[in-house]
This record gives sequence, structure tokens and C-alpha cells, in this order.
Amino acid sequence: MDQQYGGGQVRTIGADHIALREQVLSELRRRIVDGDYAQGERLTENRLADDFGVSRNPVREALRVVESEGFVEILPRRGAVVATLDDTAIRDLFAVRKQLETLAAGLAAERATEEDVTRLRALLAEASAATDSEDFARVAELNSELHVAVIDISGNRWLASLSSAMYHHVHWVFRVGAAQRAPHSWEEHIRLVDAIAAGDAEAAVAAATDHIEAAATAALS
Repeated sequence: MDQQYGGGQVRTIGADHIALREQVLSELRRRIVDGDYAQGERLTENRLADDFGVSRNPVREALRVVESEGFVEILPRRGAVVATLDDTAIRDLFAVRKQLETLAAGLAAERATEEDVTRLRALLAEASAATDSEDFARVAELNSELHVAVIDISGNRWLASLSSAMYHHVHWVFRVGAAQRAPHSWEEHIRLVDAIAAGDAEAAVAAATDHIEAAATAALS
């Protein structure tokens, strides 16, 4: 941010500091989700600072955030380690997803415009191409983008607020098994989008339910 003082400009460092912290946070999340930092792996401030080419301060702040989000655990005598996706964590995640996404699907079917449906179809097409090219990192991103788009189309701001943090973990779980899950996932997504396009709330809820249950079974296996 620039401020005027006596005809000149003085640049404050607050905005730059926040931007650097957010960049470190985003990259740390990405490396955990993509498996660059494996589950159970120790993450020291010094190591991460070297990896990112920054000082320890933004690393320390980023670690606090990913700990609060459940990506990192602080263990006695080990410090920060990447969290492990155990069965309990996965079941809990999908239990919440089922409640939020089925509600979103029904509302989206009732409220979607032609432009909304075009947006969803475009995501399906891009995901199909990414699956064919075996770009599973992009497939995982598009998986989250599609579900976030459905929630956005639902028009319910509480759903959007509640689900924002959850989708970092949805991305993580999907990314772990993306190669096996991707072809089936996008077939299920087509059924969901078709129901939304048809304005059939009941069919959209059923499609969302079947998709989440299939995804949970795959993640737990």
C-alpha cells in the first residue's frame, strides 16, 4: 500500500508481508496435497525456509495455519509433521461432504442458469481432457473446482462459507487416489451436471449422494 506524505509517497511493508505469507501458505498446502511432503514427514522451520527461499517468519505463520486446518500436527519431541489421512479423518470428512454437497446439488438444480450449466460443462470437458492426458494434479484441482462451482450456483452463502476450508482436504484425499478414481469420478459428475441442467432437484441430490458414497468407498479402500 502506498501513502502520500508531504507530496511524496512512502511504501508500507504490510501488504508485501501478507502477500509473502499467503504465497508460502499456498505453496506449503500444495506440496502436502500433491505428496511432495509425505504423510508423517517432519517439517522444520529451517528446512521449509530453505525450500521456499524465505525467512522463518512467514514459514512459522504458515505452519500455524496448516496446523489449524489439519494438514500438520505438532508432536512431542518431533515438532511439526504432515498429518496422516487415517480412516476416521476420511469418514468424518465424507460425512460432512454428504450433508453439504447434497443440499448444494438440490439448490443448484433449482437455481442454475444456462450460463451456470455452461460453466459446469466446461469443467467436465477440461477434466475429461486432463484425465485422458493423465494430468492427475489438474484432475484433482478440477474436481474441487466443480464441487465449489455447484455450491456457488446453489446461491447459499452459508454453504460457501462452511465448505471453503473443507475443500483443501477434499483435494488432498482425491489427489492421493486420483489415478484410480478419476475416470469413475467424472462419469458420476456428468450425471450430477445433467440433473442440475434438467432442473431436477431430486435427481441431483441422488447423483450427489451416490458420488460421495462411491468416493468415500474408494478413499477408504
